[in-house]
Amino acid sequence: MKPNEPQRTGDPTVATLLTWLVPGAGHLYVGKVHLAVVGFLVIEALYLAGVLLSQGMFLEYLPPEMRGRFAAALTPEAGNLGALLLHVRQYGFGATEPRPWPAWMDLGTALTATSGILNLIFASHANLLARVPVSSAPRHVAQRDPALCTALTWVLPGLGHIMQGRKARGIVALVLLVGLFGLATMLAQGSNLDRERHFYYWAGQVLLGPVALVAEFAHGHPRLESLPPYKDAGIVIGSISGMLNVLLMLDVYGYGEARVLGRDATPTAAAVAVDVVTPPMASNPAPPVPAKAPSA
Repeated sequence: MKPNEPQRTGDPTVATLLTWLVPGAGHLYVGKVHLAVVGFLVIEALYLAGVLLSQGMFLEYLPPEMRGRFAAALTPEAGNLGALLLHVRQYGFGATEPRPWPAWMDLGTALTATSGILNLIFASHANLLARVPVSSAPRHVAQRDPALCTALTWVLPGLGHIMQGRKARGIVALVLLVGLFGLATMLAQGSNLDRERHFYYWAGQVLLGPVALVAEFAHGHPRLESLPPYKDAGIVIGSISGMLNVLLMLDVYGYGEARVLGRDATPTAAAVAVDVVTPPMASNPAPPVPAKAPSA
């Protein structure tokens, strides 16, 4: 921290890492006890419910040749790192012989994935709280909270922008991303919606949020009589649509963060014009020339 910089509530890196390991730990670190307890209960309840419904079998989706030490690192569940580590330790990759999936397997894996994504957003909130100066800590930061708007963007692409007053950008983002996902599903004939078939591509696609999950449950997982001719294109485009939503979430968070911390998120045209027109001042201006004394 610089000498003239106001004292922060805590270390943002520490708050983020604590939340990544245990939901709510970062908020407890910055003194938000009630928020820490609520966050822990909600996020861990989602993960626990998912494990119970899926019987901890989501890593058994992976074929044997892909079951490496870091196979779980690229899953949405990695956002809730502590729970995932306990999960891997308790269940691993399951039995050596294949076994039937539980009746609620898809719902269970959707809940564990949701838990990881929400915990990453929760960690960004702890990071922001730690960066707020102590002098302004009592100020209510929740109004148009960047983490809340980020979560809304995951729930529905563009919704966070709309909540921030950037309606045109939000509507364009919603139409483009949902349309792109619809095109992907059409090209793949719904095969992109199956985590068992495309484990890691599904992980990218779920970043689009409930739009992808609702489409999966509505379509189901029917048996394919033949491979769709544009299956690969559909799978890749579906995953890209989810990753593009991450860019939207970063944009929403950055905009909201700038407003909370007192930085101008979008400089006005007048301010830009002043910067362009006003010449830079010399760092060491020359001393004024003294006037000549009148001659006698």
